[in-house]
Amino acid sequence: MKKFLLTLTVIAAFQNAMSQEITLDKIYSGYYRGKGIAGITSMKNGENYLVIEQNGIAKYSYKTSQKEGNLVDGSFESYEFSDDESKILLLKQSQPIYRHSFLGVYDVKDLKSGKNLSLNEGKPVQEPRFSPDATKISFIVDNNLFYQDLNSGKITQITEHGIKNKVLNGLADWVYEEEFGHARLYEWTKNSADILFVKLVETDVPEIYIPLYGKSLYPTEMRYKYPKAGEKNSIASAHIYHLADGKKTKVNLDQFKNYYIPNVIQTSNADEIVLITSQRTQNASDVLKVNTKTGEVKKLFTETDDKWIDTDNVTLEFLEDNSFLWASERDGFRHLYWYDKDGKLKKQVTKGNWEVTEYYGYNPKSQEIFVQTTEKGSINKVISKINIQNGKSQLISNAEGSNAANFSKNYSYFIETSSTAANPYTFVLKDGNGKKLKELQNNDDQLKKLQADQFAVKEFITIPNTAGDQMNAWIIKPKNFDPNKKYPLFMYQYSGPGSQQVSNSWDNGNALWFEMLAQKGYIIACVDGRGTGYKGAKFKKVTYKNLGKYEIEDQITAAKWLGNQKYIDKTRIGIFGWSFGGYMASLAMTKGADVFKAGIAVAPVTNWRYYDSVYTERFLLTPQENPAGYDDNSPTTYANLLKGKFLLIHGTADDNVHFQNSMEFSEALIQNKKQFEFMAYPDKNHGIYGGQTRPQLYQKMTDFILENL
Repeated sequence: MKKFLLTLTVIAAFQNAMSQEITLDKIYSGYYRGKGIAGITSMKNGENYLVIEQNGIAKYSYKTSQKEGNLVDGSFESYEFSDDESKILLLKQSQPIYRHSFLGVYDVKDLKSGKNLSLNEGKPVQEPRFSPDATKISFIVDNNLFYQDLNSGKITQITEHGIKNKVLNGLADWVYEEEFGHARLYEWTKNSADILFVKLVETDVPEIYIPLYGKSLYPTEMRYKYPKAGEKNSIASAHIYHLADGKKTKVNLDQFKNYYIPNVIQTSNADEIVLITSQRTQNASDVLKVNTKTGEVKKLFTETDDKWIDTDNVTLEFLEDNSFLWASERDGFRHLYWYDKDGKLKKQVTKGNWEVTEYYGYNPKSQEIFVQTTEKGSINKVISKINIQNGKSQLISNAEGSNAANFSKNYSYFIETSSTAANPYTFVLKDGNGKKLKELQNNDDQLKKLQADQFAVKEFITIPNTAGDQMNAWIIKPKNFDPNKKYPLFMYQYSGPGSQQVSNSWDNGNALWFEMLAQKGYIIACVDGRGTGYKGAKFKKVTYKNLGKYEIEDQITAAKWLGNQKYIDKTRIGIFGWSFGGYMASLAMTKGADVFKAGIAVAPVTNWRYYDSVYTERFLLTPQENPAGYDDNSPTTYANLLKGKFLLIHGTADDNVHFQNSMEFSEALIQNKKQFEFMAYPDKNHGIYGGQTRPQLYQKMTDFILENL
């Protein structure tokens, strides 16, 4: 009997695999999973690169593309070289904390002697960093800074007063980490003599507490400091630690913008660190040079904007002569500017109605910078090299799709990672002029499986809005599409400031679910309206002080435009979004209730008063300064307008967008006698995953769509 049941199971699995359609079972079984190359890093000689493989960190030749053996044997999550490549820091295991932070157990291997040292005696640390001379490693334990001498193994404590939810040394608090995009707030000087660190005192920051249910008789609590819009933030200060005598000096920033200190950057000089600071209103940033010997602070320049500066997307790169490149939107698009060592502008390096999206490096021999840009259209990302003196540019990647690069240290080679909406990732070795040398890996098997299951390629179009803009959009049509038939429309969007969902790139995320829905007879569409990125500052920043207003107007306009196409049933339009997208879906089902029949909002912000200070105030100012900007664009305000079928979903342990948002919105809907569906995921964070959570979640949403749209 057991053998018979096993045979039936095998046959059923085989039939499912041969079903020639995309299913949730296939998606979550990994049937369509693609392949990648992990941890690509060029070695200093420019002739070899490393990748993480199953049995170690493998060394390859750029010239032959052949493996030359393992640099280090073992299983590692990541690695980092010392500047001289004499030592390597190996992450053996990690435990996540928030979005970027984690506790890690590390080894340090001396590549010359073969000696292995357990960092911090094998106990977990945060944010380890080699000293430039490779003799020490700094790290953080329990909010205090330490360093370990790699010769003697001796550990020296730098700070003493780090306390959870009170004082952090060299480490970002929750809101810094989430909204400035990194957890480390300290840096070594180039001469390894000093460490400059930021101290955050969050004693007066209001605390959020989240119940954790688990299987305990009584729920436990997660407590941490979370400054909501208009509330108190951590008090930031900068300090210098001198290794020679162990003394600490506070940096005097009284004459400069000093409310936030988001960035600590090493320069090319022996005893300098640059700080990027900001006032609470994030429309001006000071770029400050600190002499760590004397403590003297000099302002290099102030970056200003009449709306906001993207304090979470800083590019500041020092060249060998200590001149530097800085990214700014001051001419309406994100471009690179070249300053001398004293902060005097030398020239604007890139220019045009396109944006620099990534800076890869500078080759002093050829005087060329290497960048990723949108110069071939806002939905594409390409790679170019540009002469810093004369501005001469050469495209060295594919002209379409999404292309990224890992360059050799001498810029003679690079590994290009490319995809389009129709083709999954390929990894190609090229020379510095963009000539293809060898394809290292492709995902043809993944594509063949999808094509066998009737994968439909996205079509890119533009849709006009009421302001006269052409909004980028994509559409997935059902199999055997008949232009004379009317189909229900299911819209997806995110719409957050500077974001992009309409991109000519492969999507291993929701795209497979959308393909499955299309096969069930839905047209799927996504529109990037005002507020989204890569189309210039004007398009992105029109939402200033009115977050949500123009974004939902554009989604409603797009839905109406699509509904007027002869092949779409305008009475059956649905919308879905997560996080900011959940906020938009909630607005669509209230302010756009006459247009949208059904909507799904996952982990939505429902009132920006409940979201964090750094993000929200960047776009809205504080609630005290701009109350209408908060309340006039809250779906809670319009709860009485709900008409269609609405599914609200939230994880109870969401540390980012608190469960409180959905609770308040639910109460408003209830008091307006509105019927809706609600799904709470116990102890799940903003990502709502773990175990069978995602399959259950996506089946829940699929069933809702099939029943209500």
